[in-house]
Amino acid sequence: MDAQGRRKHRVLMVSDFFFPNFGGVESHIYYLSQCLLKLGHKVVVMTHAYRKRSGVRYVTGGLKVYYVPWKPFLMQNTLPTLFLTFPIVRTILIREKISVVHGHQAFSTLCHEALMHARTMGYKVVFTDHSLYGFADAGSIHMNKVLQFTLADIDQAICVSHTSKENTVLRSGISPQKVFMVPNAVDTAMFTPSPERLSCDEIVIVVISRLVYRKGADLLVEVIPEVCRLFPKVRFIVGGDGPKRVRLEEMREKFSLQDRVQMLGAVPHAQVRSVLISGHIFLNSSLTEAFCIAILEAASCGLLTVSTRVGGVPEVLPDDMVVLAEPAPEDMVRAVKKAIDMLPGIDPQVMHLRMKKLYSWDDVAKRTEIVYDRAMQSPKTDLLERLPRYLRCGAWAGKLFCLVMIINYLLWCLLEYLQPAEAIEEVPDIGPVHARLESVDDMCGNQGKGN
Repeated sequence: MDAQGRRKHRVLMVSDFFFPNFGGVESHIYYLSQCLLKLGHKVVVMTHAYRKRSGVRYVTGGLKVYYVPWKPFLMQNTLPTLFLTFPIVRTILIREKISVVHGHQAFSTLCHEALMHARTMGYKVVFTDHSLYGFADAGSIHMNKVLQFTLADIDQAICVSHTSKENTVLRSGISPQKVFMVPNAVDTAMFTPSPERLSCDEIVIVVISRLVYRKGADLLVEVIPEVCRLFPKVRFIVGGDGPKRVRLEEMREKFSLQDRVQMLGAVPHAQVRSVLISGHIFLNSSLTEAFCIAILEAASCGLLTVSTRVGGVPEVLPDDMVVLAEPAPEDMVRAVKKAIDMLPGIDPQVMHLRMKKLYSWDDVAKRTEIVYDRAMQSPKTDLLERLPRYLRCGAWAGKLFCLVMIINYLLWCLLEYLQPAEAIEEVPDIGPVHARLESVDDMCGNQGKGN
């Protein structure tokens, strides 16, 4: 407890997705961790190795990151092993004196395995779902069953939008009372508008996205030529890379739009703002989205957004800051026309100030802190009390899940015998950099007064 009576947590963030990789999940974990450190909590991140980046690293603010020596297998995910990650997860939990394990992203293998091991050891666990999934295709059915296994014995869960919460509850069968809605946010100090307002003589539409099917790259192939045909003063800047980039390049050649469609390729996160402030409108064509951080970044830079009406996107911005359309080429073109007509009434500086009031990572951290408090209040349960929760996951799957948890428990007993917890050296706590700097400033100030 601190001086204000708040419980201090020792949190392990776990996901296959973290820096140096870039994306919504990576940004969420990074900014949330930084703000929790400022609130006085201890935060450690665990992810897999990225190329030569392996071992323990410290990033901004003194955030400690374990890049465990597991290489990505597919789409930045590690190979599912179920039990092989237990020794290293157990060691980190004991060394860092963790109290809460917080897993991120439904298709992160490392996340699911770490939460399973943490529950076996009796730790409190929290899960954040960042994506939406269907119910009919084979991939979604498999993923939903895995999620049902993980959330069968979870303490609390977080979703980034109300739509995402409803989707997660339906897919996993978790009680809605256990699921909190905590949105994403944006670093408004990093994403600021251009000091000078752009001329409307030429309208620039910016697209920054992974060029994959789920992000609507095929939709862009049909929308861009039609918009260029209807509006001679419009040009496009497309940032991002992916398997669908070839289709966009072919479209540009077919319609001779080389001078009106600029392809940037992959854009480093540090350069995203410089690309955004060169445009008037931000175009998001996603076919599914739980919450779109890219929309927040664009709005913070003062761009009017045109987006597909999918998932949690309608919850992100007020109606006067976004034009929504169905994920169909005709409706997207209509939305772009409406946005062009709205541009004269858009003030980027006013939009930026509104975003500062609407979204803050400090607010996200405080709401997440409440979720941790609720998780710590959950009653302790032993293996026999937890097994019935897995049995309810299905006639065959339930028995399989129980068998997995029993084997995991026996493996834990073996690890305790081979290397008792008392034999694992605990890491001394080192406060966050900003706290140490403040203490040094206070000490220097006191010395100055003494002199």
